[in-house]
Amino acid sequence: MSEIKVPDLGESISEGTIYKWLVKEGDTVGQGDVLAELETDKVNLEISAEEEGILTSILRQAGENVAVGEAIGIIGSGTGAGSNSAPQAAEGSKPEAAPVSSGAAEIVSSAVAAAAPEGAGADAPVASPGARKLARERGIDLGEVSARDPIGRIAQADVNGHGAAGPVAAAPTPPAPQGKPEAVKPAAPAGKAPQPEDGKAVERKRMSRRRLTIASRLVEAQQTAAMLTTFNEVDMTAILDIRKRRKDAFKEKHEVGLGFMSFFTKAVIGALKAYPMLNAEIDGEDLVIKKYYDIGIAVAAKEGLVVPVVRDADRLSFPQIERRIGELATKARANTLSLPEIQGGTFTITNGGVFGSLLSTPILNTPQVGILGMHKIQLRPIALDEERMANRPMMYIALSYDHRIVDGSEAVSFLVKVKELLEDPEALLLEG
Repeated sequence: MSEIKVPDLGESISEGTIYKWLVKEGDTVGQGDVLAELETDKVNLEISAEEEGILTSILRQAGENVAVGEAIGIIGSGTGAGSNSAPQAAEGSKPEAAPVSSGAAEIVSSAVAAAAPEGAGADAPVASPGARKLARERGIDLGEVSARDPIGRIAQADVNGHGAAGPVAAAPTPPAPQGKPEAVKPAAPAGKAPQPEDGKAVERKRMSRRRLTIASRLVEAQQTAAMLTTFNEVDMTAILDIRKRRKDAFKEKHEVGLGFMSFFTKAVIGALKAYPMLNAEIDGEDLVIKKYYDIGIAVAAKEGLVVPVVRDADRLSFPQIERRIGELATKARANTLSLPEIQGGTFTITNGGVFGSLLSTPILNTPQVGILGMHKIQLRPIALDEERMANRPMMYIALSYDHRIVDGSEAVSFLVKVKELLEDPEALLLEG
C-alpha cells in the first residue's frame, strides 16, 4: 500500500491544481505510469506511480487545489479487475464486495482523519478545504451533501452537485393540468448556461491556474513598477537582404531556419552590455546588476503566454540561438516545459508582429526591469535624404522599462543601440 503524493514542484511553488486524472479507481497501474496531470502557476506536471498495484482510492478530484506532499490517492497491492487471474462471476449471480485489507483500511482512515477539521466530532462530515469553503459561501449543510468518494470524503464537485440539484429539483414533478400544453424550452448546449429570458446566452468557464497567475503578475507589474515605454523604428532592409541571400545555405549547413529572433537576441545583448541597468533588478534597497544574459522569449501557448529562457545567450552562435528558441517554443506549445526552462531570465523579448500587431506597449516580466516588443514589418515611404524617398521594410520596436532604476535617457539610448545594431549587421556580429 502506498499514498500518491504531490511531488516537490520546485522553488517558489507550494501548491497546484489537479488538472485531470488519467486513470480511474480499480485500474491496475505499473511503476512509472502517469496517473494524473497537475497544473501549477507556470507549467503542467505529470504525477507518476512509484510502485505497481491497484488504484484503490482517489482522494482529491480534478479541479481541487493540492499542496506539495499531500496525498491525492492510494495504490494497493494486487491486480485490477481486468486481470485474467480474477474469477469470472456466474451469469445472474450477484458479485460480492472485495474485502479491504487492513493496510488499505489504515491508509484510508488516516486520509479521512487528516481531512476532518480540527475539533470536529466523530460524526462530523469529512470534506476537503475547498468543499468546506464553497459550502460556507453557499450556506449548504455538509451533512446533507452526498459524497461520491468511496471513503466518504466530500469534494467541491459534490457541493456543486448538491447546489445544482437542491430539494426542489429532487421533488417529483406534479401532473400537468388539463388544457393547452405549455411550450417546452430547449435544453442549453453542453458546457453553456441556460439561456436567460432576454435570449442572450452566456458561457461561464473557470480560469486556469496559469491564467489566474498571468493576470495577477500583470497587475502586480503595473502596480509595483514605475513602468514607461519608449518607441523607435528599425529599417529591416539589411537583415532581410542577409536572410534572402543566406537562408538556404544556412539551413542546409545548420538544419535550422535563419529567423529574426537570433538577430534581435544578439542586438539586445549588445545593448545590455552598453547599458547594464536594463539587465538588473531591485532587491529591497539593493540593485542586482547581472553579468550574464539569460534572454526570455515570450511564446503564445494554448494555456496562455509563457516565457522560456535561452541561457547564456551571449555565448551562443546564430544557429544555436535559432535552434534553442525553436526547441523551447515547441515545448511551450506542447505544454512540456520544465520549471528550470522558464525561471530566472534577465531580459525578455516579445514578438507581437507574428499576430499582425503594428504597435503595442509590452508589460514588464517582473522582477526584470526591461522588455523589448517587436512588431509587424511593413513597407513605408521613408525619406533617405532631403530629395530622395523610398519604400522600406520598417518595424516599430518598443522598450518598456522600470523608471525606478532606469532613467529615460538610458532607456532611449538602449533602444537606439538596438536599432543601430539591427540596421548594421556587421556591427551586430562584432558587438552582439
